[in-house]
Amino acid sequence: MSLSVVRTSHSLVKPYEKTPCTTLQLSAMDNVPVLRCNARTLHVYRHGGEGAASAIREALSRALIPYYPLAGRLKESSNLAQLLEVDCCGEGVWFVDASVDSTLEAFNYFDDVDAANYSVSHDDLLPNQVHDSVISDQPLVQIQVTRFACDGFVMGLIFCHTICDGLGAAQFLNAVGEFARGLDRLSVEPVWCRDFFVTSTTTATTTTTPAPAPLPMPIVNYKLEEAHVDISMDQIEKLKQHFQQSTGHRCSTFEIVAASFWSCRTKAIIINNNNSSAASDHEEMVKFVFFANCRQLMQPPLPEGFYGNCFFPVTITASKECVAKASVVEVVKMIQQGKAKLGEEFDKYRKSRNGGGGGGGGMEEDPFMQPLSYNTLFVSEWGRLGFNQVDMGWGPPLHIVPIQGSPIIPAGIVGWQPEPKRGIRLMSWCVEESHRHFFLSHIMELYTN
Repeated sequence: MSLSVVRTSHSLVKPYEKTPCTTLQLSAMDNVPVLRCNARTLHVYRHGGEGAASAIREALSRALIPYYPLAGRLKESSNLAQLLEVDCCGEGVWFVDASVDSTLEAFNYFDDVDAANYSVSHDDLLPNQVHDSVISDQPLVQIQVTRFACDGFVMGLIFCHTICDGLGAAQFLNAVGEFARGLDRLSVEPVWCRDFFVTSTTTATTTTTPAPAPLPMPIVNYKLEEAHVDISMDQIEKLKQHFQQSTGHRCSTFEIVAASFWSCRTKAIIINNNNSSAASDHEEMVKFVFFANCRQLMQPPLPEGFYGNCFFPVTITASKECVAKASVVEVVKMIQQGKAKLGEEFDKYRKSRNGGGGGGGGMEEDPFMQPLSYNTLFVSEWGRLGFNQVDMGWGPPLHIVPIQGSPIIPAGIVGWQPEPKRGIRLMSWCVEESHRHFFLSHIMELYTN
Protein backbone atom coordinates (compact mmCIF):
# COMPACT_ATOMS: atom_id res chain seq x y z
CA MET A 1 0.00 0.00 0.00
CA SER A 2 1.32 3.43 -0.92
CA LEU A 3 0.82 6.75 0.84
CA SER A 4 -0.86 9.50 -1.20
CA VAL A 5 -0.45 12.87 0.57
CA VAL A 6 -2.19 16.01 -0.68
CA ARG A 7 -0.66 19.26 0.60
CA THR A 8 -3.58 21.69 0.66
CA SER A 9 -1.81 24.82 1.89
CA HIS A 10 1.58 26.08 2.98
CA SER A 11 2.69 29.39 4.42
CA LEU A 12 4.84 31.10 7.02
CA VAL A 13 3.32 31.35 10.49
CA LYS A 14 4.43 34.58 12.14
CA PRO A 15 4.25 35.54 15.83
CA TYR A 16 0.70 36.50 16.85
CA GLU A 17 1.97 39.85 18.22
CA LYS A 18 4.87 42.14 17.42
CA THR A 19 8.15 40.77 18.79
CA PRO A 20 11.60 42.32 19.34
CA CYS A 21 13.54 43.05 16.17
CA THR A 22 17.12 42.35 17.19
CA THR A 23 20.15 40.14 16.68
CA LEU A 24 20.94 37.46 19.28
CA GLN A 25 24.26 35.76 19.78
CA LEU A 26 24.44 31.98 19.90
CA SER A 27 26.61 30.10 22.37
CA ALA A 28 29.86 28.40 21.39
CA MET A 29 27.99 25.12 21.86
CA ASP A 30 25.30 26.17 19.38
CA ASN A 31 28.07 27.03 16.93
CA VAL A 32 29.66 23.57 16.94
CA PRO A 33 29.98 22.84 13.19
CA VAL A 34 28.45 19.35 13.33
CA LEU A 35 25.21 20.86 14.67
CA ARG A 36 24.63 22.78 11.43
CA CYS A 37 22.02 20.28 10.38
CA ASN A 38 18.30 19.58 10.65
CA ALA A 39 16.71 16.98 12.93
CA ARG A 40 13.57 15.32 11.50
CA THR A 41 10.83 13.47 13.37
CA LEU A 42 7.27 12.21 12.93
CA HIS A 43 4.80 12.52 15.83
CA VAL A 44 1.86 10.14 15.45
CA TYR A 45 -1.47 11.07 17.10
CA ARG A 46 -4.54 8.83 17.22
CA HIS A 47 -7.06 11.73 17.41
CA GLY A 48 -7.28 15.29 16.17
CA GLY A 49 -9.82 15.49 13.39
CA GLU A 50 -10.45 18.32 10.97
CA GLY A 51 -9.46 20.98 13.48
CA ALA A 52 -5.96 19.69 14.23
CA ALA A 53 -4.05 21.75 11.68
CA SER A 54 -5.79 25.05 12.42
CA ALA A 55 -5.50 24.57 16.21
CA ILE A 56 -1.79 23.81 15.98
CA ARG A 57 -1.21 26.68 13.57
CA GLU A 58 -2.90 29.18 15.92
CA ALA A 59 -1.05 27.81 18.97
CA LEU A 60 2.21 27.96 17.04
CA SER A 61 1.65 31.65 16.30
CA ARG A 62 1.08 32.33 20.01
CA ALA A 63 4.12 30.28 21.07
CA LEU A 64 6.32 32.31 18.72
CA ILE A 65 5.76 35.38 20.90
CA PRO A 66 7.89 34.14 23.85
CA TYR A 67 9.95 31.96 21.49
CA TYR A 68 10.41 34.80 18.96
CA PRO A 69 14.03 33.81 18.04
CA LEU A 70 12.58 30.66 16.40
CA ALA A 71 10.64 32.91 14.00
CA GLY A 72 13.94 34.44 12.87
CA ARG A 73 16.74 33.29 10.58
CA LEU A 74 20.36 32.29 11.04
CA LYS A 75 23.01 34.52 9.54
CA GLU A 76 26.78 34.69 9.61
CA SER A 77 28.15 36.78 12.43
CA SER A 78 29.36 40.24 11.51
CA ASN A 79 31.98 40.13 14.30
CA LEU A 80 33.29 36.58 14.49
CA ALA A 81 34.31 34.63 11.40
CA GLN A 82 32.55 31.31 10.71
CA LEU A 83 30.12 31.80 13.58
CA LEU A 84 26.35 32.19 13.36
CA GLU A 85 23.84 34.45 15.07
CA VAL A 86 20.06 34.81 14.99
CA ASP A 87 18.36 37.60 13.09
CA CYS A 88 15.09 38.02 15.01
CA CYS A 89 13.19 39.27 11.98
CA GLY A 90 9.85 37.62 12.75
CA GLU A 91 9.58 36.05 9.30
CA GLY A 92 8.01 32.97 10.80
CA VAL A 93 7.87 29.18 10.79
CA TRP A 94 7.08 27.17 7.66
CA PHE A 95 3.74 25.37 8.09
CA VAL A 96 2.07 22.85 5.77
CA ASP A 97 -1.49 21.55 6.00
CA ALA A 98 -1.93 18.14 4.34
CA SER A 99 -4.35 15.23 4.19
CA VAL A 100 -4.50 11.54 3.34
CA ASP A 101 -7.59 9.54 2.36
CA SER A 102 -6.34 6.45 4.25
CA THR A 103 -6.42 5.57 7.94
CA LEU A 104 -3.44 5.42 10.27
CA GLU A 105 -4.41 1.84 11.08
CA ALA A 106 -3.90 0.94 7.42
CA PHE A 107 -0.25 1.90 7.87
CA ASN A 108 0.03 0.27 11.30
CA TYR A 109 0.33 3.77 12.84
CA PHE A 110 3.83 3.93 11.27
CA ASP A 111 5.01 1.36 13.77
CA ASP A 112 7.82 -0.45 11.92
CA VAL A 113 6.15 0.01 8.53
CA ASP A 114 9.08 -1.50 6.63
CA ALA A 115 8.34 -4.88 8.15
CA ALA A 116 4.78 -4.66 6.83
CA ASN A 117 5.90 -4.11 3.20
CA TYR A 118 4.27 -0.72 2.89
CA SER A 119 5.48 1.71 0.25
CA VAL A 120 5.96 4.74 2.47
CA SER A 121 8.32 7.68 2.11
CA HIS A 122 8.77 9.68 5.29
CA ASP A 123 9.43 12.71 3.10
CA ASP A 124 5.72 12.75 2.23
CA LEU A 125 4.91 13.47 5.89
CA LEU A 126 7.55 16.16 6.31
CA PRO A 127 7.32 19.82 5.24
CA ASN A 128 8.63 20.27 1.73
CA GLN A 129 10.70 23.44 2.07
CA VAL A 130 14.11 22.00 2.85
CA HIS A 131 17.53 23.27 1.85
CA ASP A 132 20.97 21.66 1.98
CA SER A 133 22.36 24.48 4.13
CA VAL A 134 20.98 25.88 7.38
CA ILE A 135 22.11 29.35 6.27
CA SER A 136 19.83 29.95 3.31
CA ASP A 137 16.96 32.03 4.68
CA GLN A 138 15.54 28.70 5.80
CA PRO A 139 12.99 28.70 8.65
CA LEU A 140 14.46 27.33 11.85
CA VAL A 141 11.33 25.26 12.43
CA GLN A 142 9.19 23.56 9.79
CA ILE A 143 5.97 21.68 10.54
CA GLN A 144 3.55 19.63 8.48
CA VAL A 145 0.25 18.40 9.92
CA THR A 146 -1.13 15.51 7.85
CA ARG A 147 -4.73 14.55 8.68
CA PHE A 148 -5.82 10.93 8.12
CA ALA A 149 -9.32 9.65 7.39
CA CYS A 150 -9.47 7.95 10.80
CA ASP A 151 -9.46 11.24 12.80
CA GLY A 152 -5.77 10.91 13.62
CA PHE A 153 -2.85 12.95 12.31
CA VAL A 154 0.92 12.93 11.93
CA MET A 155 2.95 16.02 12.75
CA GLY A 156 6.16 16.06 10.72
CA LEU A 157 8.83 18.27 12.27
CA ILE A 158 12.11 19.66 10.95
CA PHE A 159 14.16 21.53 13.56
CA CYS A 160 17.47 23.31 13.07
CA HIS A 161 19.90 21.72 15.55
CA THR A 162 21.95 24.92 15.80
CA ILE A 163 19.12 26.68 17.65
CA CYS A 164 17.97 23.88 20.02
CA ASP A 165 18.97 20.48 21.29
CA GLY A 166 16.40 17.72 21.81
CA LEU A 167 15.33 19.00 25.21
CA GLY A 168 14.90 22.50 23.82
CA ALA A 169 12.88 21.35 20.82
CA ALA A 170 10.57 19.31 23.07
CA GLN A 171 10.17 22.30 25.40
CA PHE A 172 9.01 24.44 22.47
CA LEU A 173 6.57 21.79 21.23
CA ASN A 174 5.13 21.45 24.73
CA ALA A 175 4.59 25.22 24.74
CA VAL A 176 2.66 24.94 21.46
CA GLY A 177 0.63 22.14 23.04
CA GLU A 178 -0.22 24.21 26.11
CA PHE A 179 -1.53 27.05 23.96
CA ALA A 180 -3.45 24.55 21.80
CA ARG A 181 -5.13 23.25 24.96
CA GLY A 182 -6.26 26.77 25.87
CA LEU A 183 -3.74 27.70 28.56
CA ASP A 184 -3.14 31.42 28.97
CA ARG A 185 0.37 31.08 30.43
CA LEU A 186 3.15 28.62 29.81
CA SER A 187 4.20 26.28 32.59
CA VAL A 188 7.84 26.93 31.61
CA GLU A 189 8.85 30.36 30.30
CA PRO A 190 11.67 30.24 27.72
CA VAL A 191 15.09 31.65 28.62
CA TRP A 192 17.69 32.54 25.96
CA CYS A 193 20.81 32.63 28.18
CA ARG A 194 23.31 31.78 25.42
CA ASP A 195 26.16 33.65 27.15
CA PHE A 196 26.88 30.69 29.44
CA PHE A 197 29.43 29.39 26.95
CA VAL A 198 30.92 31.99 24.64
CA THR A 199 33.75 32.49 22.22
CA SER A 200 34.91 36.01 23.04
CA THR A 201 35.91 38.56 20.41
CA THR A 202 39.40 38.72 21.94
CA THR A 203 39.84 34.97 21.76
CA ALA A 204 38.54 34.83 18.20
CA THR A 205 40.79 37.61 16.92
CA THR A 206 43.97 36.38 18.63
CA THR A 207 43.59 32.74 17.68
CA THR A 208 45.49 31.74 14.57
CA THR A 209 43.35 28.65 13.93
CA PRO A 210 39.89 29.46 12.53
CA ALA A 211 36.76 27.71 13.71
CA PRO A 212 36.67 24.26 12.10
CA ALA A 213 34.33 23.69 9.19
CA PRO A 214 32.07 20.62 9.20
CA LEU A 215 33.87 17.45 8.20
CA PRO A 216 33.18 16.40 4.62
CA MET A 217 31.31 13.13 4.36
CA PRO A 218 33.85 10.37 3.69
CA ILE A 219 33.46 7.92 0.83
CA VAL A 220 32.42 4.59 2.35
CA ASN A 221 31.86 1.08 1.03
CA TYR A 222 28.92 0.21 3.25
CA LYS A 223 25.21 0.99 3.43
CA LEU A 224 23.55 1.13 6.84
CA GLU A 225 20.32 -0.81 7.30
CA GLU A 226 17.50 -0.15 9.73
CA ALA A 227 17.38 -2.54 12.68
CA HIS A 228 14.83 -1.83 15.43
CA VAL A 229 14.40 -3.87 18.61
CA ASP A 230 11.64 -3.76 21.24
CA ILE A 231 12.69 -4.64 24.79
CA SER A 232 10.26 -5.18 27.65
CA MET A 233 10.85 -3.53 31.01
CA ASP A 234 10.82 -7.00 32.64
CA GLN A 235 13.80 -8.01 30.50
CA ILE A 236 15.65 -4.82 31.36
CA GLU A 237 14.91 -5.11 35.07
CA LYS A 238 16.30 -8.65 35.06
CA LEU A 239 19.62 -7.39 33.67
CA LYS A 240 19.66 -4.45 36.09
CA GLN A 241 19.18 -6.83 39.02
CA HIS A 242 21.96 -9.05 37.70
CA PHE A 243 24.28 -6.03 37.52
CA GLN A 244 23.46 -5.05 41.11
CA GLN A 245 24.00 -8.59 42.38
CA SER A 246 27.33 -8.80 40.52
CA THR A 247 28.73 -5.41 41.53
CA GLY A 248 26.78 -4.16 44.53
CA HIS A 249 25.92 -1.02 42.54
CA ARG A 250 22.92 0.17 40.56
CA CYS A 251 22.73 0.98 36.88
CA SER A 252 20.20 2.81 34.73
CA THR A 253 17.94 1.51 32.00
CA PHE A 254 19.90 3.52 29.45
CA GLU A 255 23.20 1.99 30.60
CA ILE A 256 21.81 -1.54 30.19
CA VAL A 257 20.38 -0.86 26.72
CA ALA A 258 23.48 1.05 25.58
CA ALA A 259 25.83 -1.69 26.82
CA SER A 260 23.87 -4.45 25.11
CA PHE A 261 23.67 -2.34 21.93
CA TRP A 262 27.43 -1.78 21.70
CA SER A 263 28.28 -5.34 22.75
CA CYS A 264 25.94 -7.08 20.29
CA ARG A 265 26.81 -4.80 17.40
CA THR A 266 30.53 -5.31 17.96
CA LYS A 267 30.08 -9.09 17.99
CA ALA A 268 28.14 -8.84 14.75
CA ILE A 269 30.73 -6.80 12.85
CA ILE A 270 33.76 -8.93 13.76
CA ILE A 271 34.68 -10.90 10.66
CA ASN A 272 34.83 -14.69 10.59
CA ASN A 273 37.82 -16.05 12.49
CA ASN A 274 38.74 -18.20 9.49
CA ASN A 275 39.55 -15.08 7.52
CA SER A 276 43.28 -14.36 7.26
CA SER A 277 42.84 -10.84 8.62
CA ALA A 278 40.77 -11.94 11.62
CA ALA A 279 43.52 -11.27 14.16
CA SER A 280 44.05 -7.67 13.11
CA ASP A 281 40.30 -7.18 12.91
CA HIS A 282 39.92 -8.17 16.57
CA GLU A 283 42.67 -5.73 17.55
CA GLU A 284 40.97 -2.81 15.79
CA MET A 285 39.66 -0.09 18.08
CA VAL A 286 35.96 0.71 18.26
CA LYS A 287 34.35 3.82 19.72
CA PHE A 288 31.03 4.23 21.51
CA VAL A 289 29.70 7.79 21.73
CA PHE A 290 26.63 8.91 23.68
CA PHE A 291 25.37 12.41 24.43
CA ALA A 292 24.95 13.67 28.01
CA ASN A 293 22.88 16.65 29.11
CA CYS A 294 25.21 19.19 30.78
CA ARG A 295 22.73 21.79 32.06
CA GLN A 296 23.38 20.90 35.69
CA LEU A 297 27.17 20.92 35.24
CA MET A 298 27.19 24.66 34.76
CA GLN A 299 27.92 26.84 37.79
CA PRO A 300 25.37 28.09 38.47
CA PRO A 301 23.19 25.52 36.65
CA LEU A 302 21.36 26.80 33.61
CA PRO A 303 17.89 28.13 34.48
CA GLU A 304 14.70 26.23 33.82
CA GLY A 305 13.42 27.29 30.44
CA PHE A 306 16.80 27.30 28.67
CA TYR A 307 16.27 25.76 25.23
CA GLY A 308 19.66 25.95 23.52
CA ASN A 309 22.30 23.26 23.04
CA CYS A 310 24.01 22.04 26.18
CA PHE A 311 25.25 18.48 25.90
CA PHE A 312 28.56 16.68 25.54
CA PRO A 313 29.65 13.52 23.70
CA VAL A 314 31.01 10.89 26.10
CA THR A 315 33.41 8.68 24.14
CA ILE A 316 34.56 5.19 25.15
CA THR A 317 37.28 3.44 23.18
CA ALA A 318 38.29 -0.22 23.34
CA SER A 319 39.39 -3.01 21.04
CA LYS A 320 36.78 -5.01 19.17
CA GLU A 321 37.87 -8.14 20.98
CA CYS A 322 37.59 -6.50 24.40
CA VAL A 323 34.02 -5.33 23.76
CA ALA A 324 32.91 -8.54 22.04
CA LYS A 325 34.20 -10.79 24.83
CA ALA A 326 33.05 -8.61 27.72
CA SER A 327 29.84 -9.40 29.59
CA VAL A 328 27.05 -6.83 29.67
CA VAL A 329 28.03 -6.13 33.29
CA GLU A 330 31.58 -5.29 32.19
CA VAL A 331 30.39 -3.05 29.33
CA VAL A 332 28.03 -1.20 31.71
CA LYS A 333 31.06 -0.55 33.94
CA MET A 334 32.90 0.93 30.96
CA ILE A 335 29.96 3.24 30.26
CA GLN A 336 29.73 4.29 33.91
CA GLN A 337 33.45 5.03 33.99
CA GLY A 338 33.00 7.25 30.93
CA LYS A 339 30.08 9.06 32.57
CA ALA A 340 32.12 9.61 35.74
CA LYS A 341 34.61 11.68 33.72
CA LEU A 342 31.89 13.85 32.15
CA GLY A 343 32.33 16.86 34.43
CA GLU A 344 36.11 16.93 34.00
CA GLU A 345 35.98 16.45 30.22
CA PHE A 346 33.24 19.05 29.77
CA ASP A 347 35.25 21.57 31.80
CA LYS A 348 38.33 20.91 29.65
CA TYR A 349 36.27 21.47 26.53
CA ARG A 350 34.88 24.78 27.79
CA LYS A 351 38.37 26.04 28.66
CA SER A 352 39.64 24.95 25.27
CA ARG A 353 36.85 26.80 23.44
CA ASN A 354 37.41 29.91 25.57
CA GLY A 355 41.10 30.14 24.82
CA GLY A 356 42.37 27.84 27.57
CA GLY A 357 40.79 29.69 30.50
CA GLY A 358 44.13 31.19 31.47
CA GLY A 359 45.44 27.91 32.75
CA GLY A 360 45.67 25.38 29.97
CA GLY A 361 43.30 22.48 30.32
CA GLY A 362 42.66 22.38 26.59
CA MET A 363 41.87 19.29 24.56
CA GLU A 364 44.05 17.81 21.83
CA GLU A 365 41.04 16.65 19.83
CA ASP A 366 37.58 18.14 19.43
CA PRO A 367 35.18 15.60 21.04
CA PHE A 368 32.42 16.72 18.66
CA MET A 369 34.52 15.81 15.62
CA GLN A 370 34.57 12.02 16.00
CA PRO A 371 35.82 9.96 13.03
CA LEU A 372 32.98 8.96 10.74
CA SER A 373 33.65 5.27 10.28
CA TYR A 374 31.94 1.91 10.65
CA ASN A 375 33.82 1.40 13.93
CA THR A 376 32.27 4.44 15.65
CA LEU A 377 28.77 3.95 17.07
CA PHE A 378 26.65 6.91 18.23
CA VAL A 379 23.62 6.63 20.51
CA SER A 380 21.09 9.16 21.84
CA GLU A 381 18.52 8.78 24.62
CA TRP A 382 15.14 10.22 23.63
CA GLY A 383 12.97 8.81 26.40
CA ARG A 384 13.54 11.79 28.69
CA LEU A 385 13.45 14.63 26.19
CA GLY A 386 9.75 15.33 26.55
CA PHE A 387 8.49 14.59 23.01
CA ASN A 388 6.24 11.82 24.30
CA GLN A 389 4.37 14.28 26.55
CA VAL A 390 3.46 16.81 23.83
CA ASP A 391 -0.35 17.07 24.00
CA MET A 392 -1.98 19.22 21.33
CA GLY A 393 -5.42 18.79 22.87
CA TRP A 394 -6.17 15.16 22.06
CA GLY A 395 -3.69 13.39 24.32
CA PRO A 396 0.01 12.56 23.90
CA PRO A 397 1.33 10.93 20.72
CA LEU A 398 1.23 7.20 20.21
CA HIS A 399 4.92 7.32 19.42
CA ILE A 400 7.73 9.34 17.86
CA VAL A 401 9.44 8.21 14.66
CA PRO A 402 12.98 9.60 14.26
CA ILE A 403 14.22 9.87 10.67
CA GLN A 404 17.70 8.60 9.88
CA GLY A 405 20.12 11.52 10.08
CA SER A 406 22.93 10.26 7.90
CA PRO A 407 23.27 7.21 5.65
CA ILE A 408 26.88 6.63 6.73
CA ILE A 409 26.95 7.34 10.49
CA PRO A 410 26.21 4.19 12.56
CA ALA A 411 23.69 5.36 15.15
CA GLY A 412 20.91 4.32 17.50
CA ILE A 413 18.16 6.04 19.46
CA VAL A 414 16.82 4.74 22.77
CA GLY A 415 13.15 5.65 23.06
CA TRP A 416 9.80 4.30 24.26
CA GLN A 417 7.71 1.67 22.55
CA PRO A 418 4.45 2.98 21.02
CA GLU A 419 1.50 3.30 23.40
CA PRO A 420 -0.03 1.32 25.06
CA LYS A 421 3.02 -0.95 25.17
CA ARG A 422 5.41 -0.55 28.07
CA GLY A 423 9.05 -0.93 27.20
CA ILE A 424 12.05 0.43 25.33
CA ARG A 425 12.43 0.66 21.57
CA LEU A 426 15.99 0.72 20.26
CA MET A 427 15.84 2.32 16.81
CA SER A 428 19.08 1.93 14.91
CA TRP A 429 20.81 2.41 11.59
CA CYS A 430 24.05 0.78 12.60
CA VAL A 431 24.92 -2.24 10.46
CA GLU A 432 25.21 -3.18 6.83
CA GLU A 433 23.01 -5.96 5.49
CA SER A 434 25.63 -8.70 5.97
CA HIS A 435 25.77 -7.93 9.70
CA ARG A 436 22.10 -7.15 10.35
CA HIS A 437 20.96 -10.73 11.03
CA PHE A 438 23.84 -11.37 13.44
CA PHE A 439 23.23 -8.13 15.32
CA LEU A 440 19.52 -8.85 15.80
CA SER A 441 20.22 -12.47 16.76
CA HIS A 442 22.78 -11.45 19.40
CA ILE A 443 20.57 -8.82 21.00
CA MET A 444 17.41 -10.96 20.98
CA GLU A 445 19.35 -13.85 22.52
CA LEU A 446 20.59 -11.55 25.28
CA TYR A 447 17.11 -10.36 26.19
CA THR A 448 15.41 -13.75 26.02
CA ASN A 449 17.86 -15.71 28.19
